[in-house]
Amino acid sequence: MMGRMGRILGSLALLGGLLWFSAAGDVWARLRETDLYWVLVAFVALTCSTLSMARRWQLTAGALGLELSYFGAVREYYLSLLANSALPGGVVGDVSRAIRTRHHGDLKNAAQSVLAERLLGQAALLAIVFGGLFWALLIPGGIAWPAATGWLIAGALAVAAGLVIWLAKVRMTAGFTRFFLRLLSRRDITAHAVFAAVLLILGLYACARATGTSLPPEACYTILPLVLCAMIVPLSIAGWGWREGAAAALFPLAGATPEAGIAMGICYGAVMLLAALPAIGFLLLSTDHAHKRKPLENV
Repeated sequence: MMGRMGRILGSLALLGGLLWFSAAGDVWARLRETDLYWVLVAFVALTCSTLSMARRWQLTAGALGLELSYFGAVREYYLSLLANSALPGGVVGDVSRAIRTRHHGDLKNAAQSVLAERLLGQAALLAIVFGGLFWALLIPGGIAWPAATGWLIAGALAVAAGLVIWLAKVRMTAGFTRFFLRLLSRRDITAHAVFAAVLLILGLYACARATGTSLPPEACYTILPLVLCAMIVPLSIAGWGWREGAAAALFPLAGATPEAGIAMGICYGAVMLLAALPAIGFLLLSTDHAHKRKPLENV
């Protein structure tokens, strides 16, 4: 309980600090003049990404022998998304998704399917980040990246490769690591992982446009994926605070103001919550179905 409260207070404190040390008036002015067309684009992008991620999970679960329908995967994914958007840590929804899916097989396979599916998404996003930064360094003239960026990329890739090799050798994680690497070799699964990541980036770009910021093309495959990566940090609610902080720090590299980054982050957080609301419909549908079935069970 204290950990959850800490994450809530941490998000609020970080977001409040950003507004305090920035020109908060400019942030609020951007939010007041939000372009609803671009908000709709962001909503559609996030909705399509959810549908793609649900299919990615269905395929991952199938690789573990779990027979999960696409409708069931979409329902569970929306419920998980709403929980992760409203509760601290960003994993409560995933844990509950694994628990609810255990009747399709067993809890271990259900948990592994959820973990592997989430890792596939993070791997696709990190691949875009590394690929985008590498490409930006090869072609100068765009965003002026710090001189040490290339070394940081090489170091991060070396650490990631070493970690995978180590996990593949450790008895406790070897089986899951090999399973995850097999998933990466499947084109249908990796296609959905990359497609969903691109849609998330599109949603973030649309929120930037909605709040009055036009970013250069290079920012779409470098800065915006880095902002999304900041949301992975499990010390907040749905990335609040960390997302805005990363955007405020990175936007000046693209010629935009920190306030523009904060406004984009707040808009994205609001659209994320809005895009998760269909989960309420699935909850009502499940409740109605349970009520209709209950009289028959008492006969």
